[in-house]
Amino acid sequence: MSSAPSSVPEVIHRLQAIEASAPHADGIVCFARLYRQVTQDVDADLKRQGFSAAPFMERLDLSFAGLFLSALESFERDPASAPSAWTPLFRQRSGHGIAPLQFALAGMNAHINRDLPVALVTTCEALRVELSEKSPEHGDFERVNALLSRVEANIKHAYLTGWLAWADRVVHRVRRIDDVIAMWDVARARDAAWTNGQTLWALRDQPALASQFLVTLDRMTGFASRGLLVPADSFPQKLGRLLR
Repeated sequence: MSSAPSSVPEVIHRLQAIEASAPHADGIVCFARLYRQVTQDVDADLKRQGFSAAPFMERLDLSFAGLFLSALESFERDPASAPSAWTPLFRQRSGHGIAPLQFALAGMNAHINRDLPVALVTTCEALRVELSEKSPEHGDFERVNALLSRVEANIKHAYLTGWLAWADRVVHRVRRIDDVIAMWDVARARDAAWTNGQTLWALRDQPALASQFLVTLDRMTGFASRGLLVPADSFPQKLGRLLR
């Protein structure tokens, strides 16, 4: 297994390598593309000193990315060893009828709901800071929500535009992809991740209970990802990808 990333530029480089490793519509590539765009925005804020607690944000970014990279490597080595949260995306990365946006959201679901609480605790332990609200760390954590929302909105806008979007609304008055999008809210997911991180933080002295909590969180996150990956393609959406 490769080593954990040691810098934010290295995270970006490794995500770019994943993007180049498979077709544009591959499920893992769809998520890696979104993840790389957000990471580039975080890196830009770090360089212009936009964060109040920059060491915390950098360490969190590296720990967070390492969990995704480790999960992918585990699945490639032995699918049964990968976290349940990631298994639906990894298994269905080439699934028919699943829109690129669904893949991206399923990856965000696994990464934020399962990995982010773990990364928060790991980072706080390493830097010996408390995982508390009204702290500089929490303020910076919420600042990333705006970056994520902007990238997510761009991807949603790019999914279908122009006459194909119009045709899709005519043919499918109730668009199945809208139901999938309605299942996901990045700000709420990150709020929940902070709360779950606080729970794991409170259970540091009870490792057995903390492990049980994480197993349950992992399984529930995987269940949500399966819902996000229910095929939702329509004919105009398929045609749109062919014409790109």
